[in-house]
Amino acid sequence: MNTLSTQGRSNLARRLSLLGFTALSLVTTALPHAALADSYPSKPITLVVPNPPGGLLDTSARLISEPLSRMTGQSVVVDNKPGGSGNLAYATVARSAKDGYNVLVSYSGYHIANPILMDKLPWDLKDLTPIGLITVATNVIAVHPSVPANTLKEFIAYAKQNPGKLNYASQGNGSVSHIGTEIFKQQTGVEMTHVPYKGSGQAIQDVLAGQVQVFITTPPSVMGHVLSGKLKALAVTGKTRHPQLPQVPTVAEAGLPGFELESWVALYVAAGTPADVIQKLSNDVKRSLELPETKQHADAAGVEVRYLPPAETTKLLERDTASWAKAIKAGNIKFD
Repeated sequence: MNTLSTQGRSNLARRLSLLGFTALSLVTTALPHAALADSYPSKPITLVVPNPPGGLLDTSARLISEPLSRMTGQSVVVDNKPGGSGNLAYATVARSAKDGYNVLVSYSGYHIANPILMDKLPWDLKDLTPIGLITVATNVIAVHPSVPANTLKEFIAYAKQNPGKLNYASQGNGSVSHIGTEIFKQQTGVEMTHVPYKGSGQAIQDVLAGQVQVFITTPPSVMGHVLSGKLKALAVTGKTRHPQLPQVPTVAEAGLPGFELESWVALYVAAGTPADVIQKLSNDVKRSLELPETKQHADAAGVEVRYLPPAETTKLLERDTASWAKAIKAGNIKFD
């Protein structure tokens, strides 16, 4: 007959004890979670935005806040919390109560690039769980009027003739505008100097002033300035022309096939939030995005409403992470 050693009996006892504790925990927490799901939401919901006001993230948050408030019957507050290349907002939600009341407005650039580029983060991918995708935006290659180029081909030729003379803005290290412009540089062979900012607001001011000459960013940041003639839009980086900028060609039409850059925004909550709460909030988000007025406001702001449920949002993140990791490695891109 096999017998357990003293250490084996001790380990087994500890495991049985842990199993007993876990079972008890499941019993004692099931009712509060069920009650939470049934009554959710019973107080205001906060949308935590990693960037300052202005740009895709803030626009997307404000696009969803009012209709979501109507769907849930509670106030939906937008809390801009910039800092640490998005990490402040991410950590805030990751460490928040697991009850669905603090919702991260996640940006593809931060969510994908930060875990790849940064050795130490105050949050982890496993700390967050998706509610769903809400918006997607193409990007616009915009330049200051002082740049002597009116087409993408002319711009690439000028940049090659003047290596290092042009500065380009980004919304921060590891952002879509940063990595996307670096990929643009790789594909075209141009040399430009990176000037990172804390969001679109500060960046656009310096681009308008001509202190920085180039900005590849989402339409909400530059659309009004392009239409007023304060900036020149050379191309959009999606498969089709932007409905609010029909005169601006795609990069393929402008002579650079194969370069595409799309930004997305999704909602996340702290991992461990009850599944019923996640499903309920995701359903309300979907209904909010399906309202005709939401699409109208999105079109006017230059973003595309595109809902994906939690599981599909995870697949999108995994797909884009794989492709970005490849591009970052090929370009030896580092976080400064």
